[in-house]
Amino acid sequence: MLQDIDLVIEAGSFVALLGPSGCGKSTLLRFVSGLDSPASGSIALAPGPEEERVSAPPKLAFVFQDAQLLPWRTVVDNVALPLELQGVSRAEARRRAHGPLAEVELSDVHERFPDQLSGGMRMRVSIARALVTEPSVLLLDEPFAALDELTRQRLDERLRKLWQTRRMTVIFVTHALAEAAFLAERALVMSRRPGRIVLDHPLQLPEERTMDLRTNVEFVAQTALLYRALQQHGALDDAPRQASRS
Repeated sequence: MLQDIDLVIEAGSFVALLGPSGCGKSTLLRFVSGLDSPASGSIALAPGPEEERVSAPPKLAFVFQDAQLLPWRTVVDNVALPLELQGVSRAEARRRAHGPLAEVELSDVHERFPDQLSGGMRMRVSIARALVTEPSVLLLDEPFAALDELTRQRLDERLRKLWQTRRMTVIFVTHALAEAAFLAERALVMSRRPGRIVLDHPLQLPEERTMDLRTNVEFVAQTALLYRALQQHGALDDAPRQASRS
């Protein structure tokens, strides 16, 4: 359940959405994607520059917590699938899948199957599959939650670089405070049900972010600010572990 959500997200920005379990983070993401519809209110998506030029609706892509790859299709065929569903020929879809795979540094595993990949590699394939249609809006619902900490941090760094290159609008749901602070330009903290925005905070961190930033005093201060917002609204069961890592 959501309550009094009044939110504008600038095109090309990276926004992290934080909050306790069950507060409506994933629901809000599904409303934005069109997978579900709110009982009241409305959501409007502005087209990107290229979409505006051809009078087309904005392209969206969704990355879920599970990579959701088809086990009988190779890596390149999994990435090509969205294009095939749009009517692109299989040969052309496979050709166009190579670019996103290179962006996530998986050019050497094109013909492997999902069960031959690590968890981190499968998630990178899922991200490549989302990027293959060149979306102007990328929605991610805790995509790295099941991964070990080091793999997660490496994927955070790679995703941040992908955003810097493509400048699509990104909304990233996470429980991890350090992950939110590392990735985003802006963090939104939600309360317990009924979920509402209790903190809308522009993250005051440098544009270029590497692993070393996580030990920076300012990074710790930004993470602590997010932690205090969660603490104030009763989310202590979700927040302490992530805050203590920072």
